Amino acid sequence: MSGCAWGAAPPLLEALGRLWEVQAPLGSGSSASVYRVRCCGDPRAPPGAVKEFVLPPGPRPGPARRPGARPPAADCAEYGFRKERAALEQLRGHRNIVTLYGVFTNHYSANGPSRCLLLELLDISVSELLLHSSNQGCSMWMIQHCARDVLEALAFLHHKGYVHADLKPRNILWSAEEECFKLIDFGLSFKEGNQDVKYIQTDGYRAPEAELQNCLAQAGLQSETECTSAVDLWSLGIVLLEMFSGMKLKHTVQSQEWKTNSSAIIDRIFASEGVVNSAIPAYHLRDLIKSMLHCDQGKRASAEKALCSPFFSIPFAPHIEDLVMLPTPVLRLLNVLSDASLQCEEEYEDILEDIREECQKYGPVVSLLIPKENPGKGQVFVEYANAGDSKAAQKMLTGKIFDGKFVVATFYPLSAYKRGYLYQNLL
Repeated sequence: MSGCAWGAAPPLLEALGRLWEVQAPLGSGSSASVYRVRCCGDPRAPPGAVKEFVLPPGPRPGPARRPGARPPAADCAEYGFRKERAALEQLRGHRNIVTLYGVFTNHYSANGPSRCLLLELLDISVSELLLHSSNQGCSMWMIQHCARDVLEALAFLHHKGYVHADLKPRNILWSAEEECFKLIDFGLSFKEGNQDVKYIQTDGYRAPEAELQNCLAQAGLQSETECTSAVDLWSLGIVLLEMFSGMKLKHTVQSQEWKTNSSAIIDRIFASEGVVNSAIPAYHLRDLIKSMLHCDQGKRASAEKALCSPFFSIPFAPHIEDLVMLPTPVLRLLNVLSDASLQCEEEYEDILEDIREECQKYGPVVSLLIPKENPGKGQVFVEYANAGDSKAAQKMLTGKIFDGKFVVATFYPLSAYKRGYLYQNLL
C-alpha cells in the first residue's frame, strides 16, 4: 500500500499494555494511514483499527516559515493527530461516533516515531453499500436506519459545539457489534465559531457557504459568511439522496440547474421510474432531504429538528440484501428444514443438534432458535457471542449443502431477535 509507514513483514505494536499485530491496510490519506490490527495473546479480543499519522522522510527542523505559508507535512501530521484526538475524547461515549480506545507512539515507523490512534474496528461503509446497490438505490429500511443514526451523532456533536465538516459515504460505517451506523474521521472537524481549517468538506458533499469560503481562500480573501453546523446537514442530505437514487450526484449538485432549482431536481429523482423506491410513498423522505438542502444555511433544518420528521415513524422492514450486507451477531439460515422435518419431533431434534454442532465450529453459540410456526417458520436463527464469529460462519455456511439443500445464510438484526420479532417473508 502506498504511503505505508511499515515494512512488508507484519509488525507488532505495543499499545495500552498489549501487543497488536498489523493484519492489513484499510486506507490512507494525505497525512494518515489506517490499518486493521489484532490483539496478540487473546484470540477472543475484538480486532481494532490503528490510524497512524504519517510523517514524511527527511529532516524536520528547518527555517522559520513566512506568515501564511503552508506548514510542513510533519507539522500537519502532528496537528492532525492532536486535533482528532481532542475531538474524539470530547465526543467519547456516543453509540453513533467511532470509539477511541487510546493513543500511542509507534517507535518502529519507517520514518521515525509516529503518532497513532487506536480505534474500534467497524465494518462496511455507506460508500461500499452504494456500490453494491447497482445504481438501484438502497432500501428504505437502510436509508431510515442510516439517517437516524447519523442525525443522532450530529445532534450530539453539534450540542458539544463541534462541526464534523467532512461527512460523506466513506465516513459513515456500520458497527456489527452495536448494530448501527457510526461517524468516523474527525480530521477536518472544528469548534463552531473557531474554524481553524480553510478548506473543508469533500467535492460533491460541500455546502454552498463552504464552497464560497474555499473559493475565496484560494484567492487569498476571507468570506464574510461563517461555516456552521449547517454544513453537516447539507452533506447528509446529499448522502441520503444518493442512497435513495443509487447515483453519485457530484456533477448534478455542481450544475447550474441545481443552483437554480435544486427542489425540482429532487422531485424528478423521487418521481423517476428507474428508482426502485419510487413505488413506496417516500414523500416524507423527500421533504426531509429538502429541509437539509436549503441554499440558505439559516433555513436548513438542525439535526434535532430533522429527527422529528414523520419519516422516522414509518415501520420499514429490511430487504434480504440488507441482511446479507450488514453483519450482526445473529445468523439466519434459510432453505435448511422442510415442513416434514418440523412436524416430526425426533427428526427436528436431530437436525437441531446437527446445526448446533456445525455452527459451534465458528464460535460459541449463545442461543439457537428454529420456529415451528410463522413468523419465521423453518428459519434457523443462531446467536453468536460476537459479530466476528457470525461473519466467519456466514462466509463458510453460505452455499453449503445440508440434508441435500443449499444453505442460504444472512445476518439478522439482534435487537429484533431479542424482542422475538421475526420477519415472516423475505423482502
